[in-house]
Amino acid sequence: MFTTVATEFCYFLERAENMNRDAFVNIILQILPLLYVEAFLLPEVELFNDEEELERYVTEERYEALRIKLSAILAEKDDYLEVFLPEMAYSDTPIKQSISEDLADIYMDIKNFIFVFRQGLNETMNDALYICKENFSIYWGQKLVNTLRALHNMKYDFDAKVQDDEY
Repeated sequence: MFTTVATEFCYFLERAENMNRDAFVNIILQILPLLYVEAFLLPEVELFNDEEELERYVTEERYEALRIKLSAILAEKDDYLEVFLPEMAYSDTPIKQSISEDLADIYMDIKNFIFVFRQGLNETMNDALYICKENFSIYWGQKLVNTLRALHNMKYDFDAKVQDDEY
């Protein structure tokens, strides 16, 4: 099931270019929780070959093109304040993150996984699964939930409601 949700996530991001922000947010808010649950449920596997890197599909150019496309959709709502970075404990100023960059980071890892998985070779499929699960636990899982929080805030526009309530 993870590969199905991961494929849908990548397909959606790759084809989101002409979407308006509200439609984009509504759909991505449905995909991200599924992606998190399916990644969480991935089985633990052992790495077969730790000496050779797996092939990558996402180049710097592909990554940057996607990030720019997503940034254009999200426009002025792309940035959010990050509260879960270790540096935040020592910072006097808020640390900004961008939804577009977080989604592009998640996309990169998942698209590379799908690319290797589709080759159908058991050992590389296993290693792609291992790397994806490991990266989920230490890297993009947290990015996903942070982005989900920012998108939730955007969808329900808490800042505007707080300002409205003050008057």
